[in-house]
Amino acid sequence: MPDSLVPASLTLSVIGVGYLGAVHAAAMAELGHRVIGLDVDQARIDALSEGQSPFHEPGFDELLRRNVDSGRLTFTTDYTELADVDVHFLALGTPQRDDGLGADLSYIHSALDALTSILEARNGKPTLIAGKSTVPVGTARELHARITSIDGVALAWNPEFLREGFAVEDTLRPDRLVYGVADQSAADQEIGLLDAVYAELLDLEIPRKVYNFESAELVKVSANSFLATKISFINAISELCDVTGADVNDVAEAIGMDDRIGPKFLRAGIGFGGGCLPKDIRGLISRAGELGTVDSFAFLRDIDAINQGRREYVVRLAKRLLEGSVDGKRIAVLGAAFKPDTDDVRDSPALDIALKLYSEGARVIITDPVANENVRGRYPSFHVEDSTEETLRDADLVLLLTEWKQYRDLDPRTAKELVSKAQIIDGRNALDLDTWRDAGWQVEALGRP
Repeated sequence: MPDSLVPASLTLSVIGVGYLGAVHAAAMAELGHRVIGLDVDQARIDALSEGQSPFHEPGFDELLRRNVDSGRLTFTTDYTELADVDVHFLALGTPQRDDGLGADLSYIHSALDALTSILEARNGKPTLIAGKSTVPVGTARELHARITSIDGVALAWNPEFLREGFAVEDTLRPDRLVYGVADQSAADQEIGLLDAVYAELLDLEIPRKVYNFESAELVKVSANSFLATKISFINAISELCDVTGADVNDVAEAIGMDDRIGPKFLRAGIGFGGGCLPKDIRGLISRAGELGTVDSFAFLRDIDAINQGRREYVVRLAKRLLEGSVDGKRIAVLGAAFKPDTDDVRDSPALDIALKLYSEGARVIITDPVANENVRGRYPSFHVEDSTEETLRDADLVLLLTEWKQYRDLDPRTAKELVSKAQIIDGRNALDLDTWRDAGWQVEALGRP
């Protein structure tokens, strides 16, 4: 699209303002655009309109309030308010389907249905729909076929690469921008509008890559599947370390010095969770099966199985420390979120382990710095404590399952005075073993002698 046809000032919409969408909307307003966030959840819209974040994400509260107060960022449930929007970002959830491993795309299709009359009323004015959601390869091509008859409307796929806990930074200072387009030789409109959206980032010389739809769709799920593979690999090695006396931290340190491998995602523990990695590897398996290439992705089933097995491993270890049974034993669980610096408890290994112990009769007391309300909402029968001290009190066993700083920094001597038995499973290899053992604790750390 020639620069002369790109509006001097863009109006954007972000459809779906859950975690991804809300962060993207606030970040785009921070870049100077007028942004309208839309969602069907009235309570969420009301909170965001007041500058109140519905989730925990470092730096997001300030970003949200600043841009709501400036008037650049507004929220609505009404699609008619999107009539003057130049670029519509689709940031809707694509959860795993109830009937299989594939992604549920119903939210995306519903949004496109609702947008159709608005797009037609633009009467040919250049408009872009830009997908942010993680979708099965081939989805963008199918959506593109639905809009080709609407004059002036183009589609691009612009995947996100957010890390929970770093989402603001990852949106405002990404390590790359990826544009997926229908035809790389005839994508002036798509590239021109996205370049205008991200002009400030491009001025920082952030790399921009233009691919076809299918490549752009595969980038995100490929990245997550690779990271999941790396995590499960080191966790498999940790089990070998447990039976041989090797130290998985030593192994990880040494192999991480190889620049072909690198040190990240090589901390052994209870495995990965959250709303992305588990869903994405299963979705990739499902889509590969639909396309006839499932045999090449059989290893991802093993990656998933290793990850799930880490949770069972901790339950077995807890039983061993408690003389064969957890029934009636008081077990303190430190951490509920799937990782630190978030309140996200989706597919949380910590909660899964707590639930397994609870189902076998344990008296589980769980605490988390920010996720307690989410736990209470999902598991009302759980005993959730806001105080770390009360969680530890009279515990027969302590499990460190989310490596929040306040748990890593616990004073083992003070903690020992609270518990009934000084034994702890370090599910994240986050503790200084010598310090805790010198204080009188029996410490079991996965993959460490």
